[in-house]
Amino acid sequence: MTTAPGQPRKDSHGNSGVARTRTGDIVVEKRKEAKWTDAPPAHHANRSATYFRNPWPSFRFLPPSRWLKAFLAAPWTVPKIPPDLSAQIPSQVPDWGAGSAPDSVKATWLGHACFLVELPTPEGAVRGPRILFDPVLSHRCSPFTWAGPERLLPTPCLAEDLPEVDAVVISHNHYDHMDAATLKTAWARSQPHFFAPLGNMPHFAALGILPSHVHLLDWWEEAAVSVTLPTNPSSLPPQQREKSAGVHASFVLTCTPAQHTAGRTAFDRWHTLWASWAVSEDPLTPLEGREPKQVYFAGDTGYRTVLVGEDEGEVPRCPAFKEIGEKFGGFDLALLPIGAYAPRDMWSGLHASPGDAVLMFKDVRARRGVGMHWGTWTLTSEPIMEPPELLKASVAEAGLAPDALTVCALGETTVV
Repeated sequence: MTTAPGQPRKDSHGNSGVARTRTGDIVVEKRKEAKWTDAPPAHHANRSATYFRNPWPSFRFLPPSRWLKAFLAAPWTVPKIPPDLSAQIPSQVPDWGAGSAPDSVKATWLGHACFLVELPTPEGAVRGPRILFDPVLSHRCSPFTWAGPERLLPTPCLAEDLPEVDAVVISHNHYDHMDAATLKTAWARSQPHFFAPLGNMPHFAALGILPSHVHLLDWWEEAAVSVTLPTNPSSLPPQQREKSAGVHASFVLTCTPAQHTAGRTAFDRWHTLWASWAVSEDPLTPLEGREPKQVYFAGDTGYRTVLVGEDEGEVPRCPAFKEIGEKFGGFDLALLPIGAYAPRDMWSGLHASPGDAVLMFKDVRARRGVGMHWGTWTLTSEPIMEPPELLKASVAEAGLAPDALTVCALGETTVV
């Protein structure tokens, strides 16, 4: 168990000059740990938790010749940027769902796989617990500021404009999901706790983030997070407002499986784990008239490997998503990837297509979904606006309501 005392700290990276004092403490307790004494879990490729793999037939390796062919063809397969892209992907300054019902979940899309999710606001608090997923608000998703994929559209807000967050959750350490500059800013502003899959501690240490604030989890491990939230002054008599110790709230983060890979250099692929995440509201007192809210963040994942000439309906599907749906009984909101899938034979094992996302939506038993992982950088060869078009068609083909699984504008908040 670790506690954040809520004071600005100096570190070797000079963060103290911009740090804020947190409005409340955070306590993290690992509630469920993965234990094994004989053979390691199937997704561990060794006994020291330093090498990982996708353990299902739904993932298949491609021959090196296929990657070489794609690399040589890349300059001629880059999709054209529509001249009216800013009209096709609207953007707005986030209001973070201000004015929404206090018992709702608010999820604001900041581009690619970055969402700021706010859980329901407890009685007497000014806000609910806030979780920032896969924050990348830099112009490039790259180890360099001068090279690598450039953002197609400006971010709806700067990292410096993010509100106070309590937890930052990382699905894996690829540069389009884990950005050093954004993480340093988030740490300096509000000293949140960071959650990531196994093997990522050196990356956080390099940013000057205290080890006490970093929690690495294996698949199916849980961490209970208790947050002291700022009190809503209007909920207290004037004489009690300055004495209020805040309002306590709690939620559980579960590290769940995904079909992908990880690595930040040419030499560390498969050496750190990748994951999706489930968030479960964990009320300290019984709720009246509703069940605790649950959110699923798929991160970056494939669903099935489809090689040239194969029928998509006949290849093995990743069983993890049905297992997640069964364990949690469904989700109020699922954040699902829909882009970076072409050429299909090359990327299907690692990146879900819109049709895959619809199947994942059904597998995890989501009631509402938002598509992500598209329209931010040119990473693969499908046309930039194809993912939402195919998603709409796939939703209709599956017989789902048109608004069950959709996309949203940059900076827009989905309220459920």
